[in-house]
Amino acid sequence: MRCAQLRVPLNYARPHGRQITLELSRVSHASGHPDKGPILVNPGGPGASGLGLAAQLAAAVPGGVGRDYDWIGWDPRGVGASRPQVHCTAGYFAGPRRSYVPTSHRLLHYWKARARRYAYSCGRDKPLLRHLTTVDSARDMESIRRALGASKISFYGYSYGSYLGQVYSTLYPRHLKRMVLDSNVDPRRVWYDANLDQDRAFDRTIAYYFRWVARHHDVWHLGSTTKHVRHRYYHDLGRLRRHPRGQLGSDEYADAFQQAAYYQSTWETLTAAWRALDHGRPAAMRQQWIAADRPYSANNDFAVYNAVQCADAPWPKRWSTWQRDNERMYRAHPFLTWGNAWINAPCHYWLVPPRRPITINGKHTRSALLIDETLDAATPYEGSLEVRRLYPHSRLIAEPGGTTHADSLNGDRCVDDKIAAYLKSGTLPKRRAGNRADATCRPLPQPNPKADGY
Repeated sequence: MRCAQLRVPLNYARPHGRQITLELSRVSHASGHPDKGPILVNPGGPGASGLGLAAQLAAAVPGGVGRDYDWIGWDPRGVGASRPQVHCTAGYFAGPRRSYVPTSHRLLHYWKARARRYAYSCGRDKPLLRHLTTVDSARDMESIRRALGASKISFYGYSYGSYLGQVYSTLYPRHLKRMVLDSNVDPRRVWYDANLDQDRAFDRTIAYYFRWVARHHDVWHLGSTTKHVRHRYYHDLGRLRRHPRGQLGSDEYADAFQQAAYYQSTWETLTAAWRALDHGRPAAMRQQWIAADRPYSANNDFAVYNAVQCADAPWPKRWSTWQRDNERMYRAHPFLTWGNAWINAPCHYWLVPPRRPITINGKHTRSALLIDETLDAATPYEGSLEVRRLYPHSRLIAEPGGTTHADSLNGDRCVDDKIAAYLKSGTLPKRRAGNRADATCRPLPQPNPKADGY
């Protein structure tokens, strides 16, 4: 992998004004086949570094197809090694925090004040904050294409990266060759409504984890039914709210369990930590919390997460709207709701005005491959169906019953072989009539704690 820097305008409306620097990585094609050109990659976030993803995906495509491309990763503007970075006051997620659930005016004031202080601390470079939108990043992609001297690029995006791909393909469809979007953001819902959608979806998906724990009661001894396991989770949550274990309070505990609704690969280690906590040993659960909160505790990652979402689209101006919507959602779907609200609450106090998102138009995109697991909580499956509708030349691969987020090129050969066929020759499954997937694959099997030695 080789690295380089690219100077781009901060504001594309003033191309000769202030310049910023993007950090890029490249894994060059290494096969004997004709070079298929550059493929840009984005891991999501927003706020995640993409430098290492280029090498990861180049090696992951089955059949050596990845060796036919130049894989281009980059740190989006404000992120990582790109300059300048966005910085806000660290410590927004330092533990233990007071309970996410604002059961009193004091708790509500605590979290609103915390969000306001954080948002104000981010305002040192307002011109930069004004130009951290997804549209700005899509224009950066076009600058990268021109710098590479390529007439067309391909793109591979996960999660938020799917929305970046949607925006780029809307603005520059003639410069796009192939596009793979895994775990699709619903462009109608960015970003306030998307977070409310997550609250509902996480509550649904965590029930599948609780059911798995109950099914392996002989291993974990945490409850023999889904209802018993759920009760135990909320009982322990309440106990840690009253009596934190060092830095491990109720919020930190809740954050650790969010990973179970993101990735089923975390189920065994998380449940082992839960069992240890129940036996008076909190160290393993503290490690689960630290791992789960790493993107939020990293000052730059969380700063850019907010900077992009706050600037991309309008947020309710009145706190009463936030309060009403989250109280309503919490009554029916308590697992994520208030934690998710406070993650995004800095947008209520953000110091630069939001823009209006562009209308996504996929009619001129010649091909796209969409992938999603039907119980994906972070980007609910309805988003993939909507993107399929907007892109009439796309195809959707669904994994019915899968609960993992953004998991392609991770060992499911049914999915990964279809990606390889598309990247090799543009081959797509046949488009089916109706609002449904064009092909289906079984998701990776759930963990087996007995076989794995737990």
